[in-house]
Amino acid sequence: MSQINFSNSTSKIRSLADGISLSILQGRLKVGDNLLSINEASSLHKVSRDTVFKAYNELKKKGLIDSTPQKGYFVTGEVNHILLLLDTYSSFKQNLYHSFIANLPENYKVDLIFHQYNEQLFETIVRESIGKYSMYVIMNFSNNQFSETLTAIPSHKLLLLDFGDFEKSEYSYICQDFNQSLTDCLTEGKDLLKKYKKLTFVFPEELCHPVSSIEYFTKFCLSQKYEYEVIRKESDWKGVEAGTAYLCILSEDLVKIIKAADSAQLKVGNDIGLIAYNDEPVLEVIKDGISSISIDFGLMGEKAANFITGKQPIQEYLPTELIVRNSI
Repeated sequence: MSQINFSNSTSKIRSLADGISLSILQGRLKVGDNLLSINEASSLHKVSRDTVFKAYNELKKKGLIDSTPQKGYFVTGEVNHILLLLDTYSSFKQNLYHSFIANLPENYKVDLIFHQYNEQLFETIVRESIGKYSMYVIMNFSNNQFSETLTAIPSHKLLLLDFGDFEKSEYSYICQDFNQSLTDCLTEGKDLLKKYKKLTFVFPEELCHPVSSIEYFTKFCLSQKYEYEVIRKESDWKGVEAGTAYLCILSEDLVKIIKAADSAQLKVGNDIGLIAYNDEPVLEVIKDGISSISIDFGLMGEKAANFITGKQPIQEYLPTELIVRNSI
């Protein structure tokens, strides 16, 4: 066992347990290897016997080590420490996380981190994580370009989530299609949308949603001979117009349109249409139900967990569905 680095920010018990876990993860300690006795570890690391005992006990609860009177303490299992690196927090990402955790065995530890679309932060997190985790589940920084920092992770340990309009044939991925699937969903709902004369896509410039979606929204509008508009700036906003169906990515824009419609005494689902991008439970109850275009993020979490436990390659685009409620 190598020397453990103790710090004031972490208890000695945790530091010792984490140091041993890291040694197992990096292969310095293998299944069947003996650990130092409690007295030996206490002397080497200059900590009390009680600290060593509690650290060993913590590792036993995780199934990483065991002990017998004849053999002492020894390694019994692999470290299952997962990095789940997502872009930003949202209720549907929370759904993904809970589904991911629910489908993993109890002895798996998951570190959930958000990169907030900060490229420097993303690269720093990835670089500093190398060798510290058994598997990596990561939402790439961009939908259009594979982040080169990820090449430092062995491909069989990496699962890409959500974004994926880039070359990724050697990696496992569970992604969604932001392009043709949008056109397909709108086409599926065209009979419901035909009572509206205009379609408006509310797509703020600062949003990190793939801009290519605009092309496929436009393609649908032209094919169905709709008047259409894409709102990118606040200055483009002219207020809610009767006879218009709105597609919103941000919940803030959804709320703004509902408030404006109420003020103008326009009924959602009759005078105006409303579709949200990415489904979440609250949409079922707002205004008797807001329609959405979405993948199943719970299914994404479940499939990601299956990749972690089964270690079988997966390359899949999840189906994007139009969820029809009273708002159209």
